[in-house]
Amino acid sequence: MNKIIMSKRPGSAGATKATDDRDETEVKQIIRLVKKGDQRAFGDLVDRYRNQVAALAYKMVGDYDEAADITQNVFVKTSQNIWRYDESKRFYTWLYRITVNASIDFMRKHRRHRHEPLENVRETVENHRDNPERNFRSVRLREHINAAADKLNGKQRSAFILRDIEGCQIDDVANIMDMPEATVRWYLHRARQKIRKDLMRRCPSLLVAIGIK
Repeated sequence: MNKIIMSKRPGSAGATKATDDRDETEVKQIIRLVKKGDQRAFGDLVDRYRNQVAALAYKMVGDYDEAADITQNVFVKTSQNIWRYDESKRFYTWLYRITVNASIDFMRKHRRHRHEPLENVRETVENHRDNPERNFRSVRLREHINAAADKLNGKQRSAFILRDIEGCQIDDVANIMDMPEATVRWYLHRARQKIRKDLMRRCPSLLVAIGIK
């Protein structure tokens, strides 16, 4: 199952880390201003992270309008609790934790378990775009994975989305979900196991046809 859902980020690791470190330094400078009551700085923070938060919320709840409402709620909570942020930690993990929790709370409150397609789930599937027949199979497989992921509980789904769709590192997922890495790995293992089992039941011939074992 790892072959199906592991994602890779573009660019060299060194260049990405340098860029991430520089961005993190800028963000923490903005946060210091926000903590002093600078509303313009908070607006800059929202502008910087709005798209990422909205995308994560959408992947959690599967509805654009609901994701927009969750995003607004996330930044209200961020404004109210920014003083709690520990600057020794990466800010996006703190913000993603708020987003995940807000999304789970929404699903519990509304008892919603409907999700629209998850994007960029597997590198293997995305590599088949240029072949019409294989691309059709990829679309079908994506639909089956969406249906399988729909059955995961909140923590399993969160681990799956953050690690295998968002591409977050395990330690960052652990910070976001506020639990030990070993626990995250367990939820991720169970999520992958359930998805694979469901796929083998739903579409075994499709897995073979697309080259996934």
